[in-house]
Amino acid sequence: MQIKLEWHYQNQTGNTLKSFLKQHGISHRMFLSLRSDGEFTVNHKPITTNVKLQPNDLVQVTLPDETSDPNVPVSERPIDVVYEDANWLVVNKPAGLTSVPGPTNRTDTLVNRIKGHLVAEGSRDLRPHLITRLDRFTSGIVLVAKHRIANSFANQQVMNHAIDKRYLALVQGHLNHSHGIIDFPIGKDEGEVKRRRMADGQPAKTECWVLQTFERFSEVELQLHTGRTHQIRVHLSAIGHPLLGDQLYDGPLDEEIDRQALHASSIKFYDTFQSQFVSFEVPMPSDMQALIEKGAKK
Repeated sequence: MQIKLEWHYQNQTGNTLKSFLKQHGISHRMFLSLRSDGEFTVNHKPITTNVKLQPNDLVQVTLPDETSDPNVPVSERPIDVVYEDANWLVVNKPAGLTSVPGPTNRTDTLVNRIKGHLVAEGSRDLRPHLITRLDRFTSGIVLVAKHRIANSFANQQVMNHAIDKRYLALVQGHLNHSHGIIDFPIGKDEGEVKRRRMADGQPAKTECWVLQTFERFSEVELQLHTGRTHQIRVHLSAIGHPLLGDQLYDGPLDEEIDRQALHASSIKFYDTFQSQFVSFEVPMPSDMQALIEKGAKK
């Protein structure tokens, strides 16, 4: 089934088809691409040029199928679907599952499983676009765009830092303040995997709230205001409160968790197709919850 989007023109600023579509997230580059392999109609009549629109005109865009990438095999292993419609897929990724194919795993990553999910439901758009990605051992919510225009809408929000992403984490020790902002650039040396505080690195900003404290660790909520690789892990380690189980960033390894105690718990973004904000959340996984219950008993 092809994706078809439609809007009514109601005297918005700019009355050409191209300027109207730009207001709806279709860039000049995408406009040119869709002219060659998609279809524009105004009042159900095919349009090949940049026409002027009249009040109440119905503008429709039909997207061509995004064909399967032969280098991304289908995995039939299940995914935990939180929400799905024609434009978006929200999934709850388990800890231990890699987000995208890479040199060490090309056959059973989240992308492979999503592709299998799309094949099983008969979709012909088989190139899922991951808007948010998580480290292999970070669990939680991932937003996926199911076609190119949804991807364009979401990436504009990513660039404008307009997607609200929240995380739950268990960190070593007790923080000095119940609320604060960690704001310093991070980067990495050439050939290194580990990131660190770096004067000429990328700007990075993380907001932190303490939810509860236990004898040896604290539960915190975190909001990303930027999206750098390993940002939360680097920031927390640098202020002396690394994630429990985070071996790479010097987190304690004696708290009965075999991965960094980090979980993407919620996401909120503007759904252009519904013209409203939407939000989704997923519960804390059992390994982190077990630590909290154990800590509460001490």
